[in-house]
Amino acid sequence: MGLPVTSPRSHVATEQKTPMSNVGRKSFNSRVSVHRKSWVSRSFYLLMVIFSVVSTYIILGQDYIHVFPTIGQKSFDGIFGYWASNKSCNVFSGSWVIDQSYPLYNSSLCPFVERGFNCERNGRPDNEYMKLRWQPHNCDIPRFDVQSVLQRLRGLRIVFVGDSMGRTQWESLICLLMTGVEDKRSVYEVNGNKITKQIRFLGVRFRSHNITLEYFRSPFLVQRSSPPKNAPKRVKSTVKLDRLDSISKRWIQSDFLIFNSGQWWTHMKTFDVGNYFQVGDTLKLGMPITTAFQTAITTWASWAKENINMNRTHVFFRTFETSHWRDVASERSCRLTSYPMSGTEGLDQNPFASIVREVVYGMKAPVKLLDITYMSALRCDAHLGKWSDTPSVPDCSHWCLPGVPDAWNELLLTLTAPKNGTQPA
Repeated sequence: MGLPVTSPRSHVATEQKTPMSNVGRKSFNSRVSVHRKSWVSRSFYLLMVIFSVVSTYIILGQDYIHVFPTIGQKSFDGIFGYWASNKSCNVFSGSWVIDQSYPLYNSSLCPFVERGFNCERNGRPDNEYMKLRWQPHNCDIPRFDVQSVLQRLRGLRIVFVGDSMGRTQWESLICLLMTGVEDKRSVYEVNGNKITKQIRFLGVRFRSHNITLEYFRSPFLVQRSSPPKNAPKRVKSTVKLDRLDSISKRWIQSDFLIFNSGQWWTHMKTFDVGNYFQVGDTLKLGMPITTAFQTAITTWASWAKENINMNRTHVFFRTFETSHWRDVASERSCRLTSYPMSGTEGLDQNPFASIVREVVYGMKAPVKLLDITYMSALRCDAHLGKWSDTPSVPDCSHWCLPGVPDAWNELLLTLTAPKNGTQPA
């Protein structure tokens, strides 16, 4: 017969009121001993369950911080559901798969795509490069739902800062969002400007949802300046590695802030045109480009920590996107294919990407990394090539639209969702 459902103490008190024989007492003591052992076992089991649950939660959190050590508590709370739903998922590790539902927009119907990025309009005969979707290895990212995204971004200011690759991503996001707007005339550039690479600021407003998407042209992120007095004649201009761009104050009051840099950190954009590095009042004529880049990104990191309200602004830094030149030094011939590469052939091992990872991971501020280097390194099929607005000059750095930058934005939108759960693949 089972024991009554009472506490051990009340059970003993009840049983002691009745006189017992020695045999009865032995039987009773045996029953009490068994009950105590049972109660202790159940209590121990309950404690073990609680300990396991708490430990699992802590381990998940530690794994998350290990992967993204720069994420602060606010961002951890907001994005934890995404990673905890499938801890093994790294959305930046995956492959490109054919998807006939792509592309997500028609570039000829989007007035904010530069003519030079519209490869189809410029005569590219194939369209396979537009029908590829990024698929992470261990999970599925949410499909792009334009109405859901428009509602989530309602009333927000989204700012891209960087070189022309940042402008391409900015144009891509505008076109993605425009597919959900009925009155296309309600989407306009705030100053009436056409989209060109010469303008330092461009802003597009979605009147129906009060969304503003802005782009600031700042290829080095730090200041460019005239040379100091008594500089050698070969020095025509300088990049001040210890001072952020003079327009940086215009970036900070935003809801999402996405940075990139790297394409201008080359001999052709620096030493070959008399553009040298400077720290304080001192010229650094012999400083290697990679060292200068790391100094500039470190300056950016200090500025971001001191000037950006991380409680309001979600900050991303997008890693370097690989070019596909046959001869990187001369940039005269493209290495274009009809389909993505089966492997990166080492193109994902880029020093600029490594520096960005190192600096961002070392920050205590909740800055997030948009690590697109690997996925982009596979796409030698998706560059402009000879299908730009200047076909005589091949281009294996910039990307066709629609194309690879759309996938960057799909990941950006996934990572900025308040509770973005993935599904196991």
